[in-house]
Amino acid sequence: MDLTLTPQLAAFRDEVRAFLADHAGAHEGGAPKDPKAWQALLIDAGYAARTIPKAYGGYGAEPDILKGRIIGEEFIAAGAPRGMSGQGIAMLVPTLLEVGSEEQKTRWIGPTLRGEIIWCQGYSEPGAGSDLANLQTKAVEDGDDFLISGSKIWTSTAAQAQMMFCLVRTEPQAAKHEGISYILFPMSTPGIDVRPLKTMTGSAEFNEVFFTDVRVPKANVVGGRGRGWFVANTTLKHERGMLGDPNATEARLKALIELMTRETVDGQRIIDNPVFRDRLMQLQARVFSMKFNGLRTLTDDTAGLARMVVKLQGCELNHQVAALAIDALGELGILYHDGPHLRAKGNWQRNYMFDLGLIIGGGTAQIQKNIISERGLGMPREPKTVAA
Repeated sequence: MDLTLTPQLAAFRDEVRAFLADHAGAHEGGAPKDPKAWQALLIDAGYAARTIPKAYGGYGAEPDILKGRIIGEEFIAAGAPRGMSGQGIAMLVPTLLEVGSEEQKTRWIGPTLRGEIIWCQGYSEPGAGSDLANLQTKAVEDGDDFLISGSKIWTSTAAQAQMMFCLVRTEPQAAKHEGISYILFPMSTPGIDVRPLKTMTGSAEFNEVFFTDVRVPKANVVGGRGRGWFVANTTLKHERGMLGDPNATEARLKALIELMTRETVDGQRIIDNPVFRDRLMQLQARVFSMKFNGLRTLTDDTAGLARMVVKLQGCELNHQVAALAIDALGELGILYHDGPHLRAKGNWQRNYMFDLGLIIGGGTAQIQKNIISERGLGMPREPKTVAA
């Protein structure tokens, strides 16, 4: 890959910088003052939904890896928020682009990109977490509809979402990987009960969701009936990329460096302490490694193994960046909720706790290592136990 900055690319970088300078007042503290307005502005300028066709609400540009990298670098340097993300934009939209029907793309992608629809993901169940294909939520035919009954757990944003993309068992007699369908439905549908699950962060980021004869049209199935396992893995591919986004990690590293430059102990900046500086440099090297691995996955269609490590390394690295921030803050690092000495509104403390959960969520670190070893490196699968 040629990383030479041509005159055209240099001019494009100047355009991005001018845009960020002109709209510096639209965000504060790394967050937009009006998220939907900021998202619309970014889409119009081509800095969000850049390669999504205009017909579906995107900007419609041709893929250009270097321009994408320039956008990422300049937004990080300016401390400006990127476009909206989340389960709808980062996971469902690319899934629909790959396997959705034309009607599904036209109906759902545009409103999702604009932040008009919040989505949640109905995958995990009490008895089907690591072994997702063991899911038992069933969909029984009733004319042109399915009646869905069962439950999901660890469902992020279910209490706020208007829509869910969900895995249900439509062919109970088929092999467990072959009897699953991927279906979309409104969270306002009668028969849905959402119950919050409070975590160690003190918030209810997750929920239990119960279904009792929830009526959903068969037309809402994505990718074909009984092909849910294939569609689900398409979504999981994008979820792992979202959770291990190198741009987000690089932005967090920049915030950590600013924190260590600003905070002092006995008149000495934290960044000048050799122990803390050494830890920072180790993390910085890993962030750069992750960044260039991300470039490799964009430019090499055969880089399957490189993609597999993104979620594993990204989530662990984000947690370690937050851990260094907590340690650098000393006694202030144990503060929580609110107070006059709290730094960054407590984001470092919340990130530290939440990122620990993400090492489990979206596929545990142990599951990710199995995927890397078996699918990426071709190592033999673990032998299955046989009942006596």
